[in-house]
Amino acid sequence: MLIVLALIGLMTAITYPAVASGVERLRLRSAGDAVAGFFTGAMNWAERRQQAVVIVIDSAQNRLTARSESPGFEQRLDFSGGVRLAPAEPDRWAEEEAPRQILVYPGGPPPAVAVTLVNSRGASETVRIDPVTGVPEILSGQPR
Repeated sequence: MLIVLALIGLMTAITYPAVASGVERLRLRSAGDAVAGFFTGAMNWAERRQQAVVIVIDSAQNRLTARSESPGFEQRLDFSGGVRLAPAEPDRWAEEEAPRQILVYPGGPPPAVAVTLVNSRGASETVRIDPVTGVPEILSGQPR
């Protein structure tokens, strides 16, 4: 019985890092999907309501916010669980603490923006809006 318990403990110790890494990766992918949905929702609101929408990327607060001029629309996406926002592109050279604001016009071209998410293990995923189609793309080092 003691040998069986020792083998179970050994197997658990060997597989724990792989399981923990998989959970971290799933959190990162889930956050990437949430950002893609967030961008899509903001662009759809601008088109359907014919109102400009401001998307604020705040890497210091680890938050995305979308607001329109009407009081009924404000979306917020906070990140937790070891996932954080990297400074927004194309303003990587700007002050990291300053929030980046992107304006989405109804009937206008899609904004050229990319958001990079990083987890606690250093893996990253970038969500960018295709400037031609307006569809968010999720780019990562590993296949989805």
